[in-house]
Amino acid sequence: MYVIYINDRPLVLREAGTPGPYGDTAPDTHLVARYSGKRKSLLNYADTLEKGSQKVSSVELLTDDLAGLWDDFQSHYKWVEAAGGLVTHTGHGKQLFIFRRGYWDLPKGKLDAGEDRAAAALREVREETGLEDVTLGERLPTTFHTYRTKKHRILKPTYWFRMTTAQDDLVPETGEGIERAEWRTVASVLAADDPLYENLRALLLRA
Repeated sequence: MYVIYINDRPLVLREAGTPGPYGDTAPDTHLVARYSGKRKSLLNYADTLEKGSQKVSSVELLTDDLAGLWDDFQSHYKWVEAAGGLVTHTGHGKQLFIFRRGYWDLPKGKLDAGEDRAAAALREVREETGLEDVTLGERLPTTFHTYRTKKHRILKPTYWFRMTTAQDDLVPETGEGIERAEWRTVASVLAADDPLYENLRALLLRA
């Protein structure tokens, strides 16, 4: 199963007969359809979510060939990889969050040419928060979201890793639009009525 966030709304691609993410809790604005096999139809669903239709808040596409559906979906997009980290302080046990462009987020950024995912995640955490002594941990689920440039539709996978540090002081990278870097608990962030990207919320619920 793949979950791609388009304008902060989920598009779910899953194999027919497998459990979906919503069960009986899906809202009335959740659309479930079977993939027709026509690649262009995927853009119709993507555009509906991108435009923020009040009638459709999420879409779930079913198929007997998930790999084929995933390939068809990717064919419409330029692939841009990113990596980041969920950093836990080994002393007080809180996690590191940044506030950027009006949303709480985790430190992350694009991979440099030839850079592996773990190295990119560590680099981005260090650059965006001022931490120097950071230890890499296990992989977390990958998130996917889309956006547009003037020339391309972009599909951005972000590879997440757990990390730990004993450092306290944080220095947000203001040149990247980061206004604050703070130690908070995942539970407090999820419970607060603060702006949070939905793909990040889904990641934190599983972390």
